[in-house]
Amino acid sequence: MDLEKLAEGIRNFEGVTRKRQIEDIVSVFEAVRPEYKDAIVDFGDDAAVIDIGGDDVILFAADGIWGKLLDKSPWWAGYGAVVVNVNDIAAMGGRPLAMVDIASANSPEACKELMEGLAEGVRKFGIPVVGGHVHPDTNYTSLSVAIIGIAKKDSIIRSDTAKPGDLVIAAYDMDGKIGPNSPYSWDTTSFKEPSVVRESYLVTRKIAEAGLVTAGKDISNPGLIGTLGMLCETSKTGASVDLEKIPVPGNVDFEQWLKVHPGTGYVFTAEPDKAKECVKIFEEAGLTAAVIGMIEKGSKLEIYEKEVKVTVFDFSKDSITGISAP
Repeated sequence: MDLEKLAEGIRNFEGVTRKRQIEDIVSVFEAVRPEYKDAIVDFGDDAAVIDIGGDDVILFAADGIWGKLLDKSPWWAGYGAVVVNVNDIAAMGGRPLAMVDIASANSPEACKELMEGLAEGVRKFGIPVVGGHVHPDTNYTSLSVAIIGIAKKDSIIRSDTAKPGDLVIAAYDMDGKIGPNSPYSWDTTSFKEPSVVRESYLVTRKIAEAGLVTAGKDISNPGLIGTLGMLCETSKTGASVDLEKIPVPGNVDFEQWLKVHPGTGYVFTAEPDKAKECVKIFEEAGLTAAVIGMIEKGSKLEIYEKEVKVTVFDFSKDSITGISAP
């Protein structure tokens, strides 16, 4: 395997490069930072964490569906919007409560497909869409969904708290298939019974409340290595990943798999004495999990195979979102 070519392919992957404008957007809000006093976590994580004065906190997140994917199938856009939002709450160790949507449609048929996809997501995950807003007369179709959840304040899984010496764990639902609207989409939920789907996404809450991990994210558009890169960037650390340890389905190309946005997939970090228990709980819930590397001092995220090692990101000069812990 040509690791230099692989690293370059990840760095230049559209799922990674389209994150870069986030830094400019976040900088606009620095002037109003004094108003963020109830936000324990804000930009840079899968969900914001809002302090409501008790043992529980509110988790708040939103996702918009990529236009090029939405145009291929409004139904999948609606369904996928539920999947990605539920994953954002699950990645923080929380329980999703409800969603609202903002939809625009260029035809009654497109609007109906969007809503039917959303409704199937509600049926599958058991998280209701309780309101929103619709523009029924635009010349384009778009969809954004916001979600709230709840978690225990003392067991939130953040992405800016990894530390050198932690082990890196990748966890996937391998019972899936490449999705119909993208070669980088791995569908693990649409064909399964709701009871099976709900057990899978609630496993992270069990891991969080047991205090087994130090940091984590759900694997999103940047793929496994890109998502780990965002975690390292916010935590101000580096990492090394053994490519031979990454779980991969037998029928998917390896580089393609590293770029996949899985229906159910996480990258977590854990202290060495807790990593084995974390892997065990993932596997008891039907996911495939493995220790694939380690969080390192410094600023480099490196991948290696046997004796060959290359740098994918060096955060002393590279950035994905540009967001790091205070």
